[in-house]
Amino acid sequence: MDLTFVGTHSRIVTIEEPTQVGQARRIAQQAAADAGFDATDSGRVGLVATELATNVLKHAKVGEIHVAVVPGNGTMGVEVVAVDRGPGFNLAECLADGFSTGGTRGEGLGAVSRQSDVMDMYADARGAVVMARLYPKGFGTADIRLGATQQRMDGESVCGDGWAVAVQGDKASVLVVDGLGHGLSAHDAALAGTAAFVAQAFDDPVSLLATLHAAMNGTRGGAVAVAQFDGASGSLRYTGIGNIAGSLATLEGSRGLASHPGIVGVQARRAQPFDFPDAKGKLMLMYSDGLISRWNLRDYPGVASRHPAVVTALLHRDFNRGRDDVTIVAMHLGTDP
Repeated sequence: MDLTFVGTHSRIVTIEEPTQVGQARRIAQQAAADAGFDATDSGRVGLVATELATNVLKHAKVGEIHVAVVPGNGTMGVEVVAVDRGPGFNLAECLADGFSTGGTRGEGLGAVSRQSDVMDMYADARGAVVMARLYPKGFGTADIRLGATQQRMDGESVCGDGWAVAVQGDKASVLVVDGLGHGLSAHDAALAGTAAFVAQAFDDPVSLLATLHAAMNGTRGGAVAVAQFDGASGSLRYTGIGNIAGSLATLEGSRGLASHPGIVGVQARRAQPFDFPDAKGKLMLMYSDGLISRWNLRDYPGVASRHPAVVTALLHRDFNRGRDDVTIVAMHLGTDP
């Protein structure tokens, strides 16, 4: 499998009254059109968005629907995620038709499961995250264990963060860039960084950071981190400059991924790579400083084994600063769907 994908910000719809269910459906179907879905597959996407938004309204009263186009093996997909702070639920029971916590017919999550190619969720007393991914007919096994949640700062028309991923056989290269500040100037810096990454994603990380530094020169500059995973050896090489944070997580705990101070494109010393020889099977997380850094996945028992898209949506719900662009990327390293 070979692919290169430049991420975009998640389309987020607040769900607190019935007309917003239709808004979520329309945005999801537009994402399906953007991904090249035909009318039948777009209809599946619309149904999933409707069911998830309706469940949020009925059971949690208030929440969000996150919609994004995602990369798949040989195709593009659409991701729809319901996020709430409701009472939570028993996962196994709620997938069975006829079960309901709100006095309804209890068909919502069962219908979502049947229409989706990938579905995963996490729920506890703090609320729930339910993620569904859909791919065009014939591509039901296309999913990549990668998740990203990105939101631009309130009041801005563009996001000053960027992220991208490249896959080449059993190798993967992931970029997160945070343009200095926010708004158009930060966005331009992030675009320059992602464009340079796409052209040379598998260069040695030190050389790649130098390339990004040259490409972002003349922009506002920003923070950059690159992670390269080699599935054959199970090793990860991580290189960062600025305030992109990262970690490698398992069910037992996590280990931080360090970055050096500086501003790529403006003033940055030569990058130093860090090697992690036993990364295979772990969950890699990378995130910009729009996410509060004081969190621990051990506070969410079992979440490190969930789909990475569930993890990024959960962290966004509970630790988004709310006053900056925010990007969270997660990837299970060397594991199948």
